[in-house]
Amino acid sequence: MPSRRDLIKMTDDERRAFAAEAKTATLVTNGKDGYPHAVAMWFYTDPDDVVWMTTYRKSQKVANLRRDSKAALHMESGTTYDVLKGVLIRGDVEIVDDVEVVLDTLKKVTGKNTGATIENVDDGMRKMAGKRIVMKFTPKKYTSWDHTKLGGAY
Repeated sequence: MPSRRDLIKMTDDERRAFAAEAKTATLVTNGKDGYPHAVAMWFYTDPDDVVWMTTYRKSQKVANLRRDSKAALHMESGTTYDVLKGVLIRGDVEIVDDVEVVLDTLKKVTGKNTGATIENVDDGMRKMAGKRIVMKFTPKKYTSWDHTKLGGAY
């Protein structure tokens, strides 16, 4: 008989679909004081399951990632236990300091979360991109849960 953990685990396709629909993920980095640093982030996931985010290069999360590239991403939905769904991804983050990659990431993240299509980059967006970096999050381990698979039985 499968374990309860196995019963609620998402398939790879379910996990990908969940991440594609999620607007916000919590990025957790390791602070220099030993405490986790958790922040909400917009993101998009590419076909290879790499997660792309952008932030200001002087942010605390970037300082943390420069010291330790290990991080976690958490996405969750549901307001009651019986419909709780989520994904926890552990992985390594590469900081990409390239304005064109930042612009591409900004366009894709904005498109995912707002439905807007950004065709042309204006001077304001390019200036903002010059102050930012990209965090390229490569997954190493997934944990997922979908309590709807329990059919109301706990």
